[in-house]
Amino acid sequence: MSVLLHISASTRGDASHSRRVGRALVEALRHAADVRLVTRDLAREPVPHADAAYFDAMLMPQAERGASETAALTLSETLIEELESADALVIDTPMHNFTVPSVLKAWVDQVVRVGRTFNTTPNGKVGLLRDRPVFVVVACGGSVAASDTHTESDATTSTGSHRGQTDFITPYLRYVFATIGITDVRTLRLEALRRSEAEFAHAEAFSARWIAAQAAEFAKSH
Repeated sequence: MSVLLHISASTRGDASHSRRVGRALVEALRHAADVRLVTRDLAREPVPHADAAYFDAMLMPQAERGASETAALTLSETLIEELESADALVIDTPMHNFTVPSVLKAWVDQVVRVGRTFNTTPNGKVGLLRDRPVFVVVACGGSVAASDTHTESDATTSTGSHRGQTDFITPYLRYVFATIGITDVRTLRLEALRRSEAEFAHAEAFSARWIAAQAAEFAKSH
């Protein structure tokens, strides 16, 4: 049985577009393959921001860590173990001021850890985790600039009818996950959700097609 880790970041509960589409994606993946679901709701149970004790313990050689340093890394170990055990990951999140919400950034700071999920070398950082698919659903109230660069794994519901803002979430998360060894990152960006009913309906239909395609591919590999 595969393990699917689902991380939600929106504070808007059932009113959240990212949560709704993220749940639909999770259900589609669960129907596509035999998976055990692990959930972490960062809005309801926020991960604390990394503090001085965390950074001091992280930068200390493991052999020199005492009880207090080990305790400072306990949550980080739990979150990393969740990620390590997952065969796929779903993240649904809103765009806050062009990038990730602080609750998601706090999670990133706990799992991107030198000596644990990546090593530093003369040639740069080397990830220590195995690759696996990461599905990211991003909800944006407005539109995103058409000139933003994306890969073939990224999709957007944009109709191209509005001047857009810059998307820092997609390249940021792609870079973060690559740092720890995960390069299979697939993003669905829900755009212009506050513009009109037509934009919303378009986003809903596009999302359904994207989810069906991802689930079909997931079924083949699991």
